[in-house]
Order: sequence, then structure tokens, then C-alpha cells
Amino acid sequence: MHIRVGYDLVYDCPGPTPMVLMLSIRPERYQDLVTPEVVRFDPDVPVRRYLDDFGNVCTRLVAPAGPIRISADFVVADSGEPDPVSLSAVQHPVDELPDEHLLWLLASRYCDSDKLSPLAWSVFGHIPPGWGRVQAICDFVHDRIAFGYEHARPTRVASEALEEGVGVCRDYAHLAIALCRAMHIPTRYCTGWMGDIGIPVIGPMDFSAWFEVWLGERWHTFDARHNFPRIGRIVVARGRDAADTALSTTFGQTFLERFIVIAEEVAPQPRQSSRVDPSASFSGVSQGS
Repeated sequence: MHIRVGYDLVYDCPGPTPMVLMLSIRPERYQDLVTPEVVRFDPDVPVRRYLDDFGNVCTRLVAPAGPIRISADFVVADSGEPDPVSLSAVQHPVDELPDEHLLWLLASRYCDSDKLSPLAWSVFGHIPPGWGRVQAICDFVHDRIAFGYEHARPTRVASEALEEGVGVCRDYAHLAIALCRAMHIPTRYCTGWMGDIGIPVIGPMDFSAWFEVWLGERWHTFDARHNFPRIGRIVVARGRDAADTALSTTFGQTFLERFIVIAEEVAPQPRQSSRVDPSASFSGVSQGS
């Protein structure tokens, strides 16, 4: 399956403004690029890419005063298979977890698992550890939050999403992550493209948030908002929560004037780009074109 991915963003900046963008696919998907992932800036500005501590591709620039347009349009190959389901996946005791996974058990900016721990153990403590416990958490979250873009609030934490009963995809993910971590399940936040492939169209946006848990010695995808396996997820960023994975971080006042994203299945196309060398991708300064 080939998936066309694209975006068209316009920011208006009162003055020169440093920015960090997180819009590129992660390096592990480079081999799936069918056409080059070229990001265009108008006006053209110098940019530099680097990998953050979570392996996400970040782009640094200084936006000039006035409007700046950031756009891309490329094709990614995908298996076309829905999210795998592993009902027998086991939960590992904390003392058996790899050292690097302990981070994913801790409370974070938007995932206040420490506050939600008593609730989590009272509701899910009787459920055997493993896949079934995570699915029960997804069911719980899915049933208690009403989705609506009008409900978006950038400061809402997991416990507030539960109290208010409204939110967007990030709120579903934050609450599920907080509850999983409270149950000692390593869990990380994900953002990326996910079009309405294989299902009726759900909404106008194709950029979403979900989460991954460590069970059976591997990471598994879960999505508390949609709560069923989806096709064609393309991860852009992973982190502790939305604070680590912001699509754009600006160091100064900016106004988002346009936000259009695309993720749709297209007819197979001839490959135009060879496998990208990650070491070459993050050296030096490149110009938008």
C-alpha cells in the first residue's frame, strides 16, 4: 500500500522567531519512502535537522517577521495491515524491565499517573496483567471522553480529561498512558499521520495521537480514541507526552493561520528515492526548496 502524506502550514510571526518543528517521519521509516520527503519553506530560510533524545527528527529555523509557509507532499509505502493484536502478550514485572524502559513508568507533564494511581488500582487491579488489562484501560477511557475539536485545550492533563469528560485525541492518549503507568506498564506517547483507510471517514484531520505499551518484550500500539485496529499509521514522534512531541515549538509569539494535513491511500507509484542514509541527513545546514 502507498500512502500520500502532506501538510500545508502557515505561521504569522510579529518578529524573527526561533522555531523547532517535528514534522518528519522517524528514521526507521526512511526505507519506506517512495518519493523524497522534501520540506518547503516560503520564504526560504536556512534550516538544520537533529535527532532529539527520543530519536525524533527535529528541524530548527528562525522564521522571519511576517507569514512563513511550511509544506511537504510525499508518498510512503506501508504494509496495509491493521495494528497487530497480541492477546497473549504478558506484562513484565518492574524488576525485569530493561533499564531504559523505566522512564516510561514515570509521571510526566500531561500524564499525572501519580494522582490517578488509586483510581487505576481500584478499577483495573483485579484484571490479570497483560494485553487484557491495557485493553480494559482503553475501553474505560474511550467510554469516558467525548471527542470534539472544540474541546481542545493545550494545558489539560490526564486527570482533568477524566473529570471534564471531553477532549481530543491527545487527551485520550494522555489519560490511557497515565492509567497504564499507574499499573506499572511502560507506556509512551505517539503522534503521526493516520488517514481514514479501510473505514468510513471519521473526520477532516489526518494527524493523530495514540500510545504504545511494552508487553511481551516488544512495543504494541493502542488507540483509546478509536479503540480498534487501524491501518496506515506513520509515526512522526514518540515521547513521554505531548510536551515532547509538539508539531511546532516557537520561542516567541506566533499565530497559526493555516493547518492542513493529508494522509490518504494512493495508487502504487514507482520509487523515486533510495534508502536514506540517516548519518547524512542530520549534518550541516540545508535550505528549503
